[in-house]
Amino acid sequence: METTIIFPAHHDAVDEKNNTAIRPFSIYNSSTERPAGLSVIVAMARDNAIGKCGEIPWHIPEDLAHFKKCTMGHPVIMGRKTWDSLPFKPLKGRRNIIISRNPGLKTENADCFSSLEEALESCVSEETPFVIGGEQIYKLAMPFASELIITEVDTVCPDADAYFPRIDPRTWEIAEESEDLHSRSGLTYRIKRYIRR
Repeated sequence: METTIIFPAHHDAVDEKNNTAIRPFSIYNSSTERPAGLSVIVAMARDNAIGKCGEIPWHIPEDLAHFKKCTMGHPVIMGRKTWDSLPFKPLKGRRNIIISRNPGLKTENADCFSSLEEALESCVSEETPFVIGGEQIYKLAMPFASELIITEVDTVCPDADAYFPRIDPRTWEIAEESEDLHSRSGLTYRIKRYIRR
């Protein structure tokens, strides 16, 4: 299968599908609705590493700009640890949503829910929520995502403590892929968009 290169070095906007339709959240809970488009966005190393001690193991300014461009205007769903790791809270121009096991968690800068299902229910009338981490939230979101936007960083992190789930090629196919991109930080990376088969 051929893939289309759509991610040039200057980070042009990603084409988006019409994601306004509503469908049942899952076959196990058909009364719960969720947005037809749920995107997962992540930067990961070749060994699927995404974090070390609550921080991203690299700094790629160009990919941060890509992340902002993709998620701006959309709800962003994250775990409490990811929220705590943000240098500036909330992420501006986006509805910030935190999933936490702590039912008493409250913040005036974000909406808090105790499950991914509740968070997604709250996004029914909004376009394309993005799941932005961390490891446990990614694992919960994978069965329900329709799109993965992956920045593959050309490095490995043997001492990482957080990893992105394995992308099963029987479930996911590459729809779009960039050429190798070179950050001013010295790292090489590639951006891929996967869609569910």
